Amino acid sequence: MPSEHFPVGTPDGRQLEVLAAGPDDGLPLVFHPGTPSGLVAPGPVIAAASARGLRTVMYSRPGYGGSTPQPGRTVAAAAADVAAILDHLAADRFLTAGWSGGGPHALACAALLPGRCLAAASVAGVAPYQAAGLDWLAGMGPENIEEFSAAAAGETTLTRFLAAASAEVSELTGAGVAAALGGLVSAADTAVLTGEFTDYLAASFRAAVRGGPAGWSDDDLAFVRDWGFAVTAVSVPVAIWQGDQDRMVPFGHGAWLAGQVPGARAHLLPGEGHLTLISGMFGSILDDLLDLAGQARPT
Repeated sequence: MPSEHFPVGTPDGRQLEVLAAGPDDGLPLVFHPGTPSGLVAPGPVIAAASARGLRTVMYSRPGYGGSTPQPGRTVAAAAADVAAILDHLAADRFLTAGWSGGGPHALACAALLPGRCLAAASVAGVAPYQAAGLDWLAGMGPENIEEFSAAAAGETTLTRFLAAASAEVSELTGAGVAAALGGLVSAADTAVLTGEFTDYLAASFRAAVRGGPAGWSDDDLAFVRDWGFAVTAVSVPVAIWQGDQDRMVPFGHGAWLAGQVPGARAHLLPGEGHLTLISGMFGSILDDLLDLAGQARPT
């Protein structure tokens, strides 16, 4: 499916790099990819959305690609950027889904744009760092424990850590994704690291660090700070999707969110990992999202 790239200005003078694909008159699906991610079209996402009459809209979060850095940004800041993009597209209402590090940003849109957001899905999305009753690092692969421990130690420590990580990611190919992810992938996830999906992941990782690790760093710092909104304040319909074979964002994160987001529809799935939810289940996720929003799937 062809995609178009274009810039969108924000009220505070920044620029966002935006991608749109699918029917021009379709209800926008604002998809927030994980961390780190460049603005590369995800085939499974766009194909599933287009089949349901949805127009996929993505953007580089500040500091990634062609989007102006926004030092100190919070997770909540995503809502204002999404509103600017929707205004540019003359779109009043939208659906949103966020995968992994994109999950909190989808929840921010649900919490802070309730008049426009019809429904949201957090797909293997992280929970707030200071979540009461959640051991945030428990069950994560060693690579993520090291990364988020660096983030919690502060920007200087994280910058040093990500400088080395970015150098490795900048030359990643599809064939090397499984080895690069190391202890972050379970057997369930390793099984789907093939073909076009791994090529997409590698291209997205490379694009994420093409201009340096600023976007990656700002994502991580935003996750371990106050998000700028409370998940308990979300008033629009939300679905939480989480697998129990996830070593990037452990099962406890999804279970915690499912218990805290008011009225959340929980899909806590045995046997599913972090990558399997996107590579093989995104159609089901969208059907659920459309149902939550009261939107009939086109036939």
